[in-house]
Amino acid sequence: MNLFEVYPLYNVTPIKAKGAVVWDENNTQYLDLYGGHGVISIGHSHPNYVEKITTQLNNIGFYSNSIQNPLQVELAKKLGVISGCENYNLFLCNSGAEANENALKMASFITKKSRIISFKNSFHGRTSAAVAVTDNSAINAPINLQQKVTFLPLNDVELVIHEIGKNDVAAVIIEGIQGVGGLDEGTTDFFQEVEKICNKNDVVLILDEVQSGYGRSGKFFAFQHHKIKPDIITIAKGMGNGFPIGGVLIADKYKATYGMLGTTFGGNHLACAAGISVVDTIKNEYLMENVNEIYNYFLEQITKIPQVKKVKGRGLMLGLEFDFEVGELRKQLIFNKHIFTGGSNNKKLLRILPPLSITKTQINQFINALKELLNE
Repeated sequence: MNLFEVYPLYNVTPIKAKGAVVWDENNTQYLDLYGGHGVISIGHSHPNYVEKITTQLNNIGFYSNSIQNPLQVELAKKLGVISGCENYNLFLCNSGAEANENALKMASFITKKSRIISFKNSFHGRTSAAVAVTDNSAINAPINLQQKVTFLPLNDVELVIHEIGKNDVAAVIIEGIQGVGGLDEGTTDFFQEVEKICNKNDVVLILDEVQSGYGRSGKFFAFQHHKIKPDIITIAKGMGNGFPIGGVLIADKYKATYGMLGTTFGGNHLACAAGISVVDTIKNEYLMENVNEIYNYFLEQITKIPQVKKVKGRGLMLGLEFDFEVGELRKQLIFNKHIFTGGSNNKKLLRILPPLSITKTQINQFINALKELLNE
């Protein structure tokens, strides 16, 4: 049997990783400024993470959600405290796409409506409803296009008011900071106005924090920069530092009923052990403080490079915009300088999503490599 080839692959085979460093099969060392799409939050192979998962696996790795699992309760409590979202309830699942599927389903249950407002250049996942609210026709099959979705430009409040006024909208779903779309984000005025409009019309406001959450923006959730309170928040990526886990934070004004949501693997013992380790490490190692310190340092250094026309994003969810397409630059960074970075739908944007523990020395390594390549 062969693999179903849906990914274009760089000819690099990682076999070991530690912190923000990855080694390939030839023992070549790479600086990881992409973290596997922003998944690596506390650093590769963090000792607390490895110990927590190993200990858990030696006890019990999995059982279904038909029994008590105190690890789920511990994760929910710790997540509530560190995020400041204690007035939410947590549903655990396995991925960002699954989190968004369940968030959209919840919104439809709550409102008894089905149309969703999403935004241009959004990305919310590749499964049924999640891909339907993703603004990319190339990854939507006809079965997905049966969903009722309206895509609006960011920061146009009047269009949101107009569409919600049709009285058939279940939810507005929006990323705290767009990831795949190219690091665009709503303004504070926009987020606050959308929150008011949704509250006034009983429309569920869903904040997709799958990539922008877990401290990556410098606050635990990116929406917290705008002082709003969404009805539902979706999380994944950095939540498990590489172990598959996702979650839906649901405001406690919405009550659960048995069977409303469900999952086989979501909230399993190993996933919870990974999730607890990540939350503990973010707190104990002051990683959000590090995000803000490194962000300020990064801005100081990157603005000295004239070829960088714009820096987008916040914290350690950043995009460097050039006046040329960056595909070849990314290849040169990987193969000539041994540095991983990311791309986006904006072909002129280089995405930076390192572990939250990245150091100034490692940022300097990237800055110097970038300068050398751009000046060649």
